[in-house]
Amino acid sequence: MRSVSDHLAAIVARLTALPPLRLPLLEAAGTVLAEEVRSPVDLPPFDNSAMDGYAVRAADLAALPVTLPVVADIPAGSVATTGVTPGTAARIMTGAPLPEGADTVVQVEWTDGGVREVRIDRAPPLGTSIRRAGGDVRRGDVVLAEGVRLGAAQLGIAASAGRAELLVRPRPRVVVLSTGDELRVPGTPLEPGQIWDSNSFMLAAAVAEAGGVALRRSFVGDDPAKVRAVLDEQLEHADAVITTGGVSMGAYDVVKEVLSGGGEVEFSKVAMRPGKPQGFGLLGGRVPLFTLPGNPVSAYVSFQVFVRPALRYLQGLAPEGLPAVTAVTESALTSPAGLQHYLRASLTFEDGRYRVSPASAQDSHQMRALANSSGLIVLPADVTELPAGGEAEVLRLPS
Repeated sequence: MRSVSDHLAAIVARLTALPPLRLPLLEAAGTVLAEEVRSPVDLPPFDNSAMDGYAVRAADLAALPVTLPVVADIPAGSVATTGVTPGTAARIMTGAPLPEGADTVVQVEWTDGGVREVRIDRAPPLGTSIRRAGGDVRRGDVVLAEGVRLGAAQLGIAASAGRAELLVRPRPRVVVLSTGDELRVPGTPLEPGQIWDSNSFMLAAAVAEAGGVALRRSFVGDDPAKVRAVLDEQLEHADAVITTGGVSMGAYDVVKEVLSGGGEVEFSKVAMRPGKPQGFGLLGGRVPLFTLPGNPVSAYVSFQVFVRPALRYLQGLAPEGLPAVTAVTESALTSPAGLQHYLRASLTFEDGRYRVSPASAQDSHQMRALANSSGLIVLPADVTELPAGGEAEVLRLPS
């Protein structure tokens, strides 16, 4: 059997990152930046007020209270035509340019709020409530590095730097297909021998969590010709395809039957539990195709271990899986020899340490335990026993 690391390496070796394209700011949300972004100006571009209040000279506040004539009114977006001279003040709003001659802003709460003249009862230190030009970013500074995922804050600084669009690697479009004549859409009646399709919904959500765009297709039955036709259709609009089911050793494992003949997909047994039967190839010679097991927990674990890193790679990122922590086990653990074992578990943080407790249900069809888990304990292939109080690597599940 192939090791988990070898199987992932074989997948990554055949992937090519998606080509970058330019997108308007809001359309770039969730994508990965493919260029460096520098600011063409200082940020802020001018000295401005951090408060609603009065721009003054600090020297005029030596004796309090003091009443000063108001020589200018400066809302945000305007520029004062009259500067602040000794013994005068200018009423100023947050974000408005600081008038010439002023070196301090007194917040309005420390005054009587006057319009023609203002009484000031408290004196802030020199320079208070002034945002200096370039205090955040200097002209030419890098504000976003290549490779960062663009969230709300990143789009905000890009807009602050005057960028209307960005060069990005797009979110991969991932088609998710479930196979099996026994499957039915949730919400419809079941006949004997039928089950509701859960895998395609679960994996579509996992694709979104991993930064992709999920295109869920209704389940495909066990007709080889239909399965082949549906797969070929995806070449027009998919950056990757995921199937679940039909990859084991059964008489009706249709995905394996359709794809194993021409060498398009390599089917492997990976030394892991759950998720031993795996397949990967390039559909049409270019679209990554992941054929995952049909048992729901096997499909989910396989996604996190193999598909998630691959989707990151398509976006120009390191092919990493879920974030991992080291945790103290609350109970003894056992694992079959030669298999890397992923155990559903509850992960907590107490007294400065992570602690982990395995779920009581660990069979590959038992979804309730997965739905209530916050981590996956990883027991390497050469570990068969771990005592209570031992340390284990735990993958943190998306919350």
